[in-house]
Amino acid sequence: MLLSLVYFALSRLLRAMTPSARSDLARDVELLVLRHQVKVLSRGVRQPPFRRRDRMLLAAASRILPREQWKAFVVTPRTLLRWHRELVRRKWTYRRRGPGRPKLDPETVELIVRMARDNPMWGYLRIRGELLKLGVRVSATTIRAVLRRHGLGPAPRRSGPGWKEFLRHQAAGILASDFFTVETVWLKTLYVLFVIELSTRRVHLSGVTAHPDSAWVTQQARNLVIADRLENVRFLVRDRDAKYSGPFDEVFLSEGVRIVKTPVRAPRANAFAERWVRTARRECLDHVLILGRRHLERVLRGFIAHYDAERPHRGLRLACPSSPNSSSPGRVGAVRSRDRLGGLIHEYYREAG
Repeated sequence: MLLSLVYFALSRLLRAMTPSARSDLARDVELLVLRHQVKVLSRGVRQPPFRRRDRMLLAAASRILPREQWKAFVVTPRTLLRWHRELVRRKWTYRRRGPGRPKLDPETVELIVRMARDNPMWGYLRIRGELLKLGVRVSATTIRAVLRRHGLGPAPRRSGPGWKEFLRHQAAGILASDFFTVETVWLKTLYVLFVIELSTRRVHLSGVTAHPDSAWVTQQARNLVIADRLENVRFLVRDRDAKYSGPFDEVFLSEGVRIVKTPVRAPRANAFAERWVRTARRECLDHVLILGRRHLERVLRGFIAHYDAERPHRGLRLACPSSPNSSSPGRVGAVRSRDRLGGLIHEYYREAG
């Protein structure tokens, strides 16, 4: 397109230079053509190629010179006319789009597939409506084509949630409880009772004692109920430890929570609680000398505060238990750190810009 515009500008310029005598213009243009062709021939090759600017100049000059003087050109008149037609064709040739609709943005395609997989009961129109709420305008036909390319059919026949999704949905109403022991500097055994929420991985420290009798365990259950941590809870998973007494279970049964006991000598049946004990030992307790009950409570509460609020969890897609759906902050502000437990744990954050 640019080459054609330059060509037509050159043609107009040559026509504007028309003097009173037509013969003088033809002679001057003929001399210009001859000189330029001599320059082309002096390039030192047997058959010097005509570049675009050469073709443009000669074609523009052919529109000024009379036909009887075209013998000054080293090319045939047919070649000159072909060059001229080529320049005219370039003027009226526009960049054409391919057939069909323009391609969707890859982010939109990913969003459509994500909605269909996360919501097996949503049809094409429902997905279109959700996209409109986000400012994305896509037709239902396009949504159907995208889902077909990714192997997803209509909503009634789309595959339902797998075992992983099913268990994640059920985990929203399940608590897991367990005991573990810690040895102090004076070789005194302390017992720790905690509860973990399977859906969010939040941990609640119930208490620490050296004598976990029935009265103490029952009181910790009451404290859990009073703290209103049993909202929407339907099951409590625990092992068959003798420290769990009948009154302990009665506290939860009175709140409509069903007690689920694991099989004998099957710690994997209470895997979430056992995994947290391993994490607490490896990242905290194995590096601290515990002096007594109060010291252990203080250390565990500090670690649990870090675990719930700042520690990324692979089961939550590297989010924190207290905010599993929070988005990552932008790259604004300086990165700072704060220490917990005397520098045993470091937490990093960005200062507000």
